[in-house]
Amino acid sequence: MSDSFFHMGQETHAVPMTLFKNNRDRATKAILEKVLPVLKFQSGNLIVLLEGGKDKSFYNTDVDYVFRQESYFQYLFGVKEPGCYALLTIDVKTGEQKSVLFVPRLPEDYETWMGQLLNPDDFKEMYKVDEVHYEDNLSSYLERAAPKLILTLSGVNSDSGLTLQPPEFAGKDKYETDCELLYPILSECRVIKSQEEIEVLRYVARVSSNAHIEVMKFLRPGHMEYQGESVFLHNAYSVGGCRHASYTCICGSGTNSSILHYGHAGAPNDRPIQDGDMCLFDMGANYCGYAADITCSFPANGKFTEDQKFIYNAVLDARNAVLESARDGVSWVDMHKLSGKVMLQRLKEGGMLKGDVDEMLEAGLSGIFQPHGLGHLLGLDVHDVGGYLPTEPRRPSEPWLSKLRFARILKAGMYVTVEPGCYFIKRLMDKALADPALAKFINVDVFNRFRGFGGVRIEDDVLITKNGTENFTFVPRTIQEIENTMGLNK
Repeated sequence: MSDSFFHMGQETHAVPMTLFKNNRDRATKAILEKVLPVLKFQSGNLIVLLEGGKDKSFYNTDVDYVFRQESYFQYLFGVKEPGCYALLTIDVKTGEQKSVLFVPRLPEDYETWMGQLLNPDDFKEMYKVDEVHYEDNLSSYLERAAPKLILTLSGVNSDSGLTLQPPEFAGKDKYETDCELLYPILSECRVIKSQEEIEVLRYVARVSSNAHIEVMKFLRPGHMEYQGESVFLHNAYSVGGCRHASYTCICGSGTNSSILHYGHAGAPNDRPIQDGDMCLFDMGANYCGYAADITCSFPANGKFTEDQKFIYNAVLDARNAVLESARDGVSWVDMHKLSGKVMLQRLKEGGMLKGDVDEMLEAGLSGIFQPHGLGHLLGLDVHDVGGYLPTEPRRPSEPWLSKLRFARILKAGMYVTVEPGCYFIKRLMDKALADPALAKFINVDVFNRFRGFGGVRIEDDVLITKNGTENFTFVPRTIQEIENTMGLNK
């Protein structure tokens, strides 16, 4: 990081520290709008106090996990070091804001083992905040600031179900604190992306797209699934400067391509890829904390069979319908329904299904083929916050809609994944055939022909605009494009 930018070399995107200053300004404005009406005081200091991420050791060893900053702290301050606190001091009468960073006071021998010791002025220049102090001065700073109220951050993540715990700090019991007001305000701020954030997201999507293309050129029958993962990670880092992936890579081939969260410790992308397999590779790089999330599905040998074309085009048509229809003011639930309807129609046209498509949709048949939601919010977290905030629509109760990660009306500036899929999962196939309400729509012989097929998912990273969408993902998508790309090394 230099010249008040984060970047990983001259060929990588330079992220200005003004991005985080502007985020602080936006957050301050939102806090004043939401919190001022409920305050019991009309003058004095309101303080927002955040705790950054900490180093975590690998069990009880002296080896640490590679550090990644906590996302809300990253959103407001862009600080790459662990062990920090930060304040926004807001004068409720004037609206004036001051940003204050507190960094660890490190021992002198840090310099021997870890490199140059930076002083507070170095951090102030680096991160463009108003003040920097050592973390052990936090309590004395608060005493001087004499806040009327301290807002800390706590809330339940609607994707993980885990609670972000409010920070502990010396002298906390001296002050009136609130840990509930801030979470929905900052989460909503993160939902709508600024132009500077959009450029970072555009960059990491391009890096991830290029890395996916390299995987498609490389991969052939006989390779291991994890070799495709390694090509992606190497390209995203060596070319794009992305040290981190946004999540564990999913690199499924054959029947593994129907395992939605394949690639975990118990199934670590370790299958040899076979001729005739369908591959589903879901991978996204991370740059300056911002995530990409892209899925490509393709035949291992570079040539689609007729059955593979049938399923792939059904998913592609569903994806295209959403990209053409999504825009500011449109319901995300309606987009999920549209995607499901188009896919069911294509499966019917191909002879797998029969009957009325609207009735199939109402019966929940699309949930047999695609048990997950159409997509999710994307940003500093791969499943970004803001899905089910108190002011937004609740999670749908219907089983085939209940996995949606948000049910909001789309707004310009939202950044989402569009990821329809079609999978042949033994448990769900058996369930459908055993349920008369679903089985009546299924041509059993054709349906059973796809046991062992695996699955197809097409996932793009998409910005919602006033009049439509802007797709930041640039990978081969049509059958001809994929076959041409994979034919380059033959």
